[in-house]
Amino acid sequence: MTMYATVDSPLGELLLVGEGTADGGIALASLSLPGQKGAAVVEDGWVHAPDAFAGVAAQLREYFEGRLTRFDIVYADGAGTEFQRRVWAALDTVPYGETVSYGQIAERVGASGAGVRAVGTAIGRNPLLVVRPCHRVIGADGALRGYAAGVERKERLLGLEGALVVR
Repeated sequence: MTMYATVDSPLGELLLVGEGTADGGIALASLSLPGQKGAAVVEDGWVHAPDAFAGVAAQLREYFEGRLTRFDIVYADGAGTEFQRRVWAALDTVPYGETVSYGQIAERVGASGAGVRAVGTAIGRNPLLVVRPCHRVIGADGALRGYAAGVERKERLLGLEGALVVR
């Protein structure tokens, strides 16, 4: 069963979408921001279940208050291609308050050189904004490159984490 909830944040109203787990918990499948390219849209048959997302919502609040630096959230399986999942797993290793380049992520997944573009595409399809830190990936020159929810939100997230480098 697909469940969803909305959570207020400094970036706007977040849409959380998940699947129930065998132990009665929730596995987060999508976290999207208003106006995000490729954002989830509530579908017929989805169940509005804010209580199921209480733990995720609490972690998000703590993150935006600057009190949480690492999320402890169960992610739903099955999203993305094998390559995208490798890229997303590499994103999960980028520490709070740090940034890496697209080229560095490409090296981590064995796709350097021409593979940097494919890495950028995979990052752009990350269904779990904020909690899977694609905002921590920047250009090799330090420039803030694209972000599905807008570069200004990427800048806000990096500023919150103290990782914003002004050049």
